[in-house]
Amino acid sequence: MPRMDRTKLYAMNDEVDPGKNRVWPQRLAEAGGGMVVTQHHLASDAAATMFADGGNAIDAAVAAAFALGVCEPAASGLGGQTMMLIYDARENRTFAIDGSSRAPNRATPDSLDGPQRLRGHSATTVPSTPAVLAYVLERYGTRTLAQALEPSIALAADGYPVSELQHFLTRRELRKLKKYAAAEVFLRDGTKPYAIGATFVQPALARTFRRLARHGVEDFYSGQIARTIHRDMQRSGGLLHRDDLARVPWPIERKPVSCRFEGARVLTFPEPGAGRTLIEMLHILAQFPERQRDPDTPRGSLLLTEVIRRAFLDRRDRPFDPNLYPQVDDRRMLSEEYAQLVAKQVRKRIKTRGETTHLSTMDAAGNAVALTQSIERVYGSMALSPELGFLYNNYMSAFEYEDISHPYFLRPNAVPWASVAPTIAFKGRKPWLAIGSPGSERITSSIMQVLLRLLGGESPLAAVEAPRLHCSLQGKVSFEASRMRNDVARTLDRHGYTLDPRDPYSFYLGCVQLVVRERDRLIGAADPRRDGGATGYA
Repeated sequence: MPRMDRTKLYAMNDEVDPGKNRVWPQRLAEAGGGMVVTQHHLASDAAATMFADGGNAIDAAVAAAFALGVCEPAASGLGGQTMMLIYDARENRTFAIDGSSRAPNRATPDSLDGPQRLRGHSATTVPSTPAVLAYVLERYGTRTLAQALEPSIALAADGYPVSELQHFLTRRELRKLKKYAAAEVFLRDGTKPYAIGATFVQPALARTFRRLARHGVEDFYSGQIARTIHRDMQRSGGLLHRDDLARVPWPIERKPVSCRFEGARVLTFPEPGAGRTLIEMLHILAQFPERQRDPDTPRGSLLLTEVIRRAFLDRRDRPFDPNLYPQVDDRRMLSEEYAQLVAKQVRKRIKTRGETTHLSTMDAAGNAVALTQSIERVYGSMALSPELGFLYNNYMSAFEYEDISHPYFLRPNAVPWASVAPTIAFKGRKPWLAIGSPGSERITSSIMQVLLRLLGGESPLAAVEAPRLHCSLQGKVSFEASRMRNDVARTLDRHGYTLDPRDPYSFYLGCVQLVVRERDRLIGAADPRRDGGATGYA
């Protein structure tokens, strides 16, 4: 890792408990030169080295994305997929990077039963993360791939202390992990979780990173790494072969979907992501006065619940192929007129008596990145090649298997349906906010609630820390019960919702990472629900 002037770096003096080797991440940071917020403080520090070396927000995002695959391995890595929203200050252009993975050529609905779609080598699609990160670095960054990989190589080779969250997730998935190749890497002696504070070293992953740094990303798709993946898949019954990898899943640049809400212009991720769900939520909420949208009141919580459920019902009922969607004339979910109709229906109902990962970066030049990447479920497919050290994704579980007319029906080279919604909001000509979250279907509801609070005047950290709720398609409301008024639960119950109380700062309810621009200063806020950290460069 390059030497840094630590007087210029914030959040690098994290407090460590020597007895347990624990780190208390910096959740809030302020700086003028650059800001990065990720779901692991060491990935934030890795990104800060790019700023210290003269890099921009894109360089920082790429370095952080690689590093998250090291220190947050249950959520993302080289074997997954990456989606981004970028504002390029030089071109004054905001665009989406669709980094969808692809189904293998041998994949058909009849080729896999239920369990094979979820775990093991057969659950894996063609990883896009290496191609996506190399693509944006070459076109919009200023550092080389080798420079962007340097912090991750050091993290993998030297190790890092296991957090309480990583230990908890490993224990939770222990029985499943023991059945698959992941046990060899992520369990001590292949049988038990690493203790909290134990140094976790990944030598095979470090070697893979070094090879990428020397030979380029093409090695992953047509070189030695590709041949190793092919052999591993053949041994273990996977569908992913060399010919699948050779068709490199380079990303597609797409136009964001957008709306205006409370003085901000919100741009977010198009199909196959879930940005239009977020846009519909904001359009519906705009039909209600601000006092009725207060998420800390029973009426406000009920309104949010209704809006979340309706937007997700509409998305399920109106799936679109991402290449067809721009040609559709009647895009109802983006229509303000449709939102007015839905708002009338919602008003009648709320009358009352009383693991994916995300990072956000900005720099002084005005560039902004919101990046969401994943290996789908926690620990992905739980399959890997011990020679390479990274987990394969399990995106084969994200296809439609019954309705042949569905745009995400499993067929060779198809893309899976995604729930991501990396978002950039503007006030004036420069980006004001870069924001996003993991959490599958909870992503857009988490972003919406934080955005609502920010535009209502709450500080960045207060908006991120505030209690959250989510409503499923079936009407089950998950909420941080002990942090919310007790009459919220009574109101939801009276309106027919099933209550699902969750722990305070619940892992389940997303993990929002955001950067806000306030005049010439950048404020980063990391969600305390996971191991996030904010790091600024002066």
